[in-house]
Parts: sequence; C-alpha cells; structure tokens
Amino acid sequence: MATGSSLEPKITEQISAVREFNRFYTARLSLLSRRHLDTRFSLTESRILYEIYANPLMTATRLRDSLELDAGYISRLLATLAKKKLVRRASSKSDGREKHLMLTATGESAVARLNEQSSAQLEEMLTHVNAADRQLLIASLENVRMILGGKQIPTIRIERLRAPNDDALAILEEYYDAVHVIQRDKPGSLRKIIEEPGSGMWLAYRGEEAVGCVVLRSLANIPLASECKRLYVKHAARGNRIADKLLDVQEEFARSQGVEWIYLDSYDDLKAAVALYERRGYQRCERYNDNPQATLFMRKKIV
Repeated sequence: MATGSSLEPKITEQISAVREFNRFYTARLSLLSRRHLDTRFSLTESRILYEIYANPLMTATRLRDSLELDAGYISRLLATLAKKKLVRRASSKSDGREKHLMLTATGESAVARLNEQSSAQLEEMLTHVNAADRQLLIASLENVRMILGGKQIPTIRIERLRAPNDDALAILEEYYDAVHVIQRDKPGSLRKIIEEPGSGMWLAYRGEEAVGCVVLRSLANIPLASECKRLYVKHAARGNRIADKLLDVQEEFARSQGVEWIYLDSYDDLKAAVALYERRGYQRCERYNDNPQATLFMRKKIV
C-alpha cells in the first residue's frame, strides 16, 4: 500500500475522503453484517445469486470477470450454493467446455426475497430524502459510475435556437406531460417566440441528446421585463447544474437586450423548482398574468 508521504497532498486528501465515504455507506447499508438483509446469505452469495438471476446465460468465467473475484473463491461459493440446491449447471450449446449457471426454484424464491428486502431497505432510506435531493443523488451515482468505469462524462453545451426543431418539440412535449401543462405552445407560437426580438429558446445538450430547455419571452404589459418559461431538465440529467447553466445564458441574453426584470410563474407543488429560483435571487411578487394553473409569481432584477 502506498503511504501518504509518497503521494501529492491533494491526492492523499482525496483518498481519505473516499475511504471515509466507504466507511459511511457500508455501515448505512448494513453491508458489514454477517448475513445480508437479514437472510441466510452473505453479501457475496447474494450478489452471485442476483447475477445468475439477471443474466440467463451466465457462466462461472463471466461471473468471475464481472465480480472481479478469484476463480477458486468463485468455484467454492458456487459449490456451496449448488449443495444448498439454489444453483444448478447446464451444458452450453455453443461451448461444451462451459456450463451455464441457472437458479433452481428454491434459488429463484431466495432472489425474490433478497430483491424485496433490498427494495424495502432503500425505500425506507429514500423516503426521508426530498424529491430534489433524490434526483441529485441518482445523478451523482451515475457520475461516479461513469468516472470509475473509465467512461467520459459528456459535456453540457447550451444552444440558442434559430428555428423550431424536433429536439425542441420533443423536450417541450415531455415538459408539458411532466408538469401537466394546459396552455401549451404550438409550433407556430414557438417559432414566433424564437424569431421575436428580445425573446428566445435555449436547449441544453449532453453529448448529442437534448436534456433541458428554457424559454424567454417579452412581457408587453411590463416595461423592461421579460418572462422565464418552460425551464425543464430531464430526470436522468439532473444533478449537473444544467438548470443553472440555462438560466445563466438566459439572463445574460436578457441583459444584452436591455431587460431589467425577469418574471416567472409556477405552482406550489414544484418545490424543487421554487427552491432553485429562490436560490438564484427570485422573490415572490403579485400576479402578473392570467395563467390558470399558476399559484405563485416571482421576479428577479438582473441589472
């Protein structure tokens, strides 16, 4: 094992942080218990049963590679599980040297209980976390997986539309369904917003996928003001500050157009969105439009 003296101070701190988190989550998920999830199986036995359940053509070689375990250790564990009549082997039709691992009826029942226990444990944990933090947690887990798995995290880029396109129409439709919008923009009205001076629509791309959007349109009834509309980020992309990036670009553009105030409407159930707006400096104000779905109204001075 490398010692702290042989590493840069920053790396040493990072190693310490990862080790500290390892200690936290192994205890939080009860991974140190002799028996996993109050069953008769160890964590490793439970994972082997799950891998066989999830991969119908699993072999001992693939299992060893997937779990990165010693071949002898895998062999002993499989022998134990076979002796308990949880796992059986069947000859491979494509390779006579390999045998497929399959669950018996008893093994399938054991995995069903493990899955049920695991889901109940995580449900209990996540129930006490608010919706916005749950989304952030899942996105962070995906980032950890991509980084440690050697995959490159796609960069986020923000593009202002010059004309309506399929990406814009698709993500707006997803937004409408997600928040149950009644007053929806038609392609013609969207084109008008995009082409109107002082207005616009921006899309956030992760790689080649459109994962977020926001619209700015002029407010004819309020001098030097525009309205923020249709802010949305796909669930799978949340936790990457995409909403902030979209609002940053929107506000920069608005300032370049001489706008001093940005207004928006929302409703109380969208707690994560309201918290985001408040964090960015939006404050509650009087109703300024006739949107029948809106229950709260906010504005921000940007100059």
